[in-house]
Amino acid sequence: MSPKVSQEHKEQRRSNLLKAAREVFSEYGYENTTMKHVMERAGVSRGGLYQYFDNKDDLFEALIESEQVEVIEGSIQAMLNQQGSYWDVLLMSFLGDSKKATNDMDALAPSKLEFFITGRNDESKKEHARKRFSQAYQMTVNIIEEGVKAGEFTPRFDPEVMAKAIISHIDGMAMDHAILDSETIQLKEQTELLMGYLKWGLGVVE
Repeated sequence: MSPKVSQEHKEQRRSNLLKAAREVFSEYGYENTTMKHVMERAGVSRGGLYQYFDNKDDLFEALIESEQVEVIEGSIQAMLNQQGSYWDVLLMSFLGDSKKATNDMDALAPSKLEFFITGRNDESKKEHARKRFSQAYQMTVNIIEEGVKAGEFTPRFDPEVMAKAIISHIDGMAMDHAILDSETIQLKEQTELLMGYLKWGLGVVE
């Protein structure tokens, strides 16, 4: 009789598989990554991987979902307590803890581009893309609206428009970064421009 595996142990195994998958997708890209690559990187058998994920699509969707949930599930109040201002919460939501413009881009960006562009006619992938956009959009709108209530923002545009502009700008840079070299797109400079535009558009009270 096989010993029972605790839920905590299962979650740790799944987390380890996602960590290995992130490394592999970042290294090879979505199209060139295989489930065998992930098995070898994680040091598990075929059964050990397929016990948790049905196929490569399922694995990649779980990976990007898990990374977005880390941000989405954090309450705005908790982020405010940590960051000190709604402006810093907003910057952290798309720049990470450093809240600084750099030439670094999410290593998964090329794989995400391949996944969603090649799957643009796949209803399941389209629905996943819509869900990701909706989550990011709603969180951004909520941050802006809370900043307005706190007297920190006096926006020149509707929060909904500002939120969509942020997401479109970030997604556009990610797409260019996946296709072009960093010197061509000047990621750091464009991000600094976005930050300046947001500060003006939101009417950030210093």
